[in-house]
Amino acid sequence: MPPTVTEPLVKTVRVIPPTIVIDQTSTVKRQLRTAAYCRVSTDSDEQELSFEAQVAAYTDKIMSNPEWSLVGIFADEGISGTQADKRKDFMRMIRMCRKGKIDQIITKSVSRFARNTVDCLNYVRELKQLGIPVIFEKEGLNTMHMTSEIYISMHGIFAQSESESLSGNVKWGKQKSAEKGNVAISYKNFLGYRKGADGKPEIVPEEAETVVTIYDWFLDGDSIRTIKYKLEAAGRLSPTGKTTWSESTIRSILTNEKYKGDALLCKTYIVNCITKESKKNTDRPQYYVTNNHPAIIPREKFDRVQMELARRGSLKKKRQTGVKTELGKYSSKYALTELLICGNCGTAYRRSVWSKNGKKKAVWRCISRMEYGTKYCSDSPTIEETVLHRAIVEAIQEVVNDNGCQLAIKNLQAHIRMYYGSSDDNCLAADELRLNQLIAEVMNRAKQSDADSEEFLALSQEIAETKKRIAAKKEQQIAAHANEVRMNEVLGTLDVLKNHPIDYDDSVTRKLVDCIKVVSKNELLIIFKGGIEKTVRME
Repeated sequence: MPPTVTEPLVKTVRVIPPTIVIDQTSTVKRQLRTAAYCRVSTDSDEQELSFEAQVAAYTDKIMSNPEWSLVGIFADEGISGTQADKRKDFMRMIRMCRKGKIDQIITKSVSRFARNTVDCLNYVRELKQLGIPVIFEKEGLNTMHMTSEIYISMHGIFAQSESESLSGNVKWGKQKSAEKGNVAISYKNFLGYRKGADGKPEIVPEEAETVVTIYDWFLDGDSIRTIKYKLEAAGRLSPTGKTTWSESTIRSILTNEKYKGDALLCKTYIVNCITKESKKNTDRPQYYVTNNHPAIIPREKFDRVQMELARRGSLKKKRQTGVKTELGKYSSKYALTELLICGNCGTAYRRSVWSKNGKKKAVWRCISRMEYGTKYCSDSPTIEETVLHRAIVEAIQEVVNDNGCQLAIKNLQAHIRMYYGSSDDNCLAADELRLNQLIAEVMNRAKQSDADSEEFLALSQEIAETKKRIAAKKEQQIAAHANEVRMNEVLGTLDVLKNHPIDYDDSVTRKLVDCIKVVSKNELLIIFKGGIEKTVRME
């Protein structure tokens, strides 16, 4: 049977028109179903009245707007706001939003909506996807008007609102109290002070004597560990009333600004209101109160101690793999351990004791030469300690009797004051004012619905640059003040030594000398604080 001939298939295309949907909402504008959320976080009578006032205020606000209809006032009374699942009315409001029964939410502030940043962002994002804006009255924000870039930048505002709201009115009250300079002092374990009849700090003489002694010993060159042993040997009582001392307690006493009559407020703050984790305050306002109470330690002495702490801290042990030598190590036992250096290789000298025929002799030797021989340091003489001490005393005596040296130090002080004087203070004040203006501008732009992310970036960069300038100028001022204090100490020590016989003393050497370089077996170059240099012969 012959095969059947079929006609070729003809491809056709049929257009399916779109379904026309009649938008009935465009003809009839219905009212926005509005819900309000309010909350107070304490159980005090005053806060309960505030709770009732919020409910009444939001009811009136919504009912008086012809474009809004009241869905309900959702309120959690006297319940912690750290976790959303503990707020029953908040969760009921969210469930109604998911069911399409609410068109918008108004609330007083971010902190009233949620103190947990993660919860806040998650719920705001979910509501935005549902087409439901959240209006924060205090911040002037509408979450539906924020672009993606601005939305991300608002994360910082949410976090700030969270931390600022910690502990509610208690934290707010502490902040306002700090702004006014009101200092709350805990007298428990506070050596040297007790609460006076007028409620202000009062010095306890016998305890204050211990504090002064600690400062004096430290400035004389004692290490914190040495001070601990000396206090225990003397039977001095610690802040807890015991005869045993810890090094951390002594360090705390040496760094506590209250001993010079001042008080630094807001030293720490709570980072996470859920975990109650605290953090040292380095990025938020602090308040420094000057002359708050009688001082035990003079300001100049306190500042000298802080500089000496910083100096010793910079001389930390530096080890290299396979190397036993510790360079830059602070030693309270011998001042020359950190001052005496080899003129050939730059390594520090170390004290050694040689014994011969039953007699002992102290000498100082280059550490590199001791450890590795002439390969690392080919020319570094060994110096007898008695010879070294005589040469140092001779140099100090020359400076004491040379009025020109003291005049040079005073001229250097005047130059530093002129260089870092009032003009620099004015520049710093101008930068700090500009920084506050930039921060205010960022906050204002964040409230605008048409804010540009590029503008935010430019402002952020200018804020970072301004902060950098402020930090650099403050460092310069601190360095200038440190130099002036050091030179005052040198001048004071030189004045005391005038017309008095001088014997070698480690504490005097520490106060006057910056560095001693061993030039040769017969010569030392002694560099004094203030820049004066003296070359002395050793015989």
